Amino acid sequence: MPGTRSTAKDGARNRLELVLTTKGEPIWKAIEAVAPVRTAVNKALTNLAIQKVAPRPNPLSTKADYTSWDSLTDRTFSGRHLPPATGAGAKLPKVEDLEGLFSRERFIESTKSTVLFSYFAQWFTDGFLRSDRTIQPNGKRDMRKNESNHDIDLTNLYGLRPDVTEQLRTHEGGLLKSQQVNGEEYPPYLCENGERRPEFSLIEVLRFDEQSTATRDQLFAMGSDTSNLQVGFVMHNVLFLREHNRIARLLGAAYPKWDDERLFGTARNVLTVLLIKVVIEDYINHITPFIFKLRMEPLSFPNKRWYRQNWMAVEFQLLYRWHSLVPVTYRIAGADVKIWDTLFNTDIVTANGLGSLFEDAAAQPAGQVGLRNTPPELWPVEAASVEQGREVELRSYNDYRELTGFPRATDFDQISSDDGVRDTLRKLYGKVENMEFYVGLFAEDARTNSVLPSLIGRMVGLDAFSQVYTNPLLSVPHIYTEMTFSPLGMDIIRTTASLEQIVHRNVPAGSQTGFVGLTRQGWKRAR
Repeated sequence: MPGTRSTAKDGARNRLELVLTTKGEPIWKAIEAVAPVRTAVNKALTNLAIQKVAPRPNPLSTKADYTSWDSLTDRTFSGRHLPPATGAGAKLPKVEDLEGLFSRERFIESTKSTVLFSYFAQWFTDGFLRSDRTIQPNGKRDMRKNESNHDIDLTNLYGLRPDVTEQLRTHEGGLLKSQQVNGEEYPPYLCENGERRPEFSLIEVLRFDEQSTATRDQLFAMGSDTSNLQVGFVMHNVLFLREHNRIARLLGAAYPKWDDERLFGTARNVLTVLLIKVVIEDYINHITPFIFKLRMEPLSFPNKRWYRQNWMAVEFQLLYRWHSLVPVTYRIAGADVKIWDTLFNTDIVTANGLGSLFEDAAAQPAGQVGLRNTPPELWPVEAASVEQGREVELRSYNDYRELTGFPRATDFDQISSDDGVRDTLRKLYGKVENMEFYVGLFAEDARTNSVLPSLIGRMVGLDAFSQVYTNPLLSVPHIYTEMTFSPLGMDIIRTTASLEQIVHRNVPAGSQTGFVGLTRQGWKRAR
């Protein structure tokens, strides 16, 4: 049942920041209208998000509880923002006792987010938040380790390694391999008669051995082992393949003396920055409660103290487990499709066409991020997340509040307005000081006009901005230039600000003209 959340431990500075950034719409609109002022405010708000926590390098990783050369350089282990906890396990409830906290009894609909937002979030983060898949001698994966490149680099499309990328290229005109199906461009099929084609010998697919011959024959050859996993992953990979080839063809026409290698490399550079720009100007602006619309402006951040090598943190991996966004079924071409029927099923995409699927996803509400809203079928995934947090000995929820500039909570009524959630948390943890990081993240109420609770929102801002602007392609003044992207490439970057634009220019003429957005059509800010 709904109750009232106490704001006693929000902190005076945090309350002031929230009021200043979410009230006074006419003032913010006036600021956006004056370019130099807009740039200064954009810089200030971005720095504000990043500087809530000390910048990288973090002194510790998941390798050990002390600083060493390896902890500062071996990025196969995940970074960590706080030292490991000691003796916390004795105070924690059994993992199975948490199921009722997460599992959905009724679908709690997001008032702001579309299913397209959930698709994009899953696909985008899977490119760099990648746990190590290796099975250890004990039959388990090492939760401390990752297989990430730690940069936004479109691994989903191009692969983790250069030898994989080579197998996906035509080596002519800078293009990626593709085929035509029902008059639209798609990646080539990976298999024939259930066997991987020799030209794609290095292309991996998660759970490949579990798939039937029929399923294998409609899998696409794509960069990540999860690219075929779910319809949203497939949609975005197909879209960005089309955009890569579109850019490569434009570059080839504009610069006829360029060879295949330069065309491919420049198209990849442009597309990677397009993704980063969409992340900032479309995705992050959807997440944040701010009135002011953030922009990608690399020239604002030369030689910042936080400009350090990217290294994904284990906390960042866990806070992105937004399973509650997933609805009961997906509405596709007028029919309700069970979630499980969208797995390893590229035929859904080729049968319906890319534009139609993006329209459908933008027309359907996602779930609200939080407890008691995860499909029961996904409880095992939530349980694995809780177990990972315990295995790497993350510190408590309150420790992370303190790290990010929030006062420590002293009662559960300062966290959630849901009486049922508060009562269950008291029963399981006794007091707030005992509550673990992963559960606390999702126990909080979502912020007004945002899609995320406060702690998740703050940590997303911290890690997202500090690892977006530190992408090598945005380095100023010597890399983010026309020498890297070409004048044509810079113009493509300058004139693109949303996922919708990329969709509209990559579907057949006349096949799709409707709304494509992360924010629900007609959504209005709460006053």
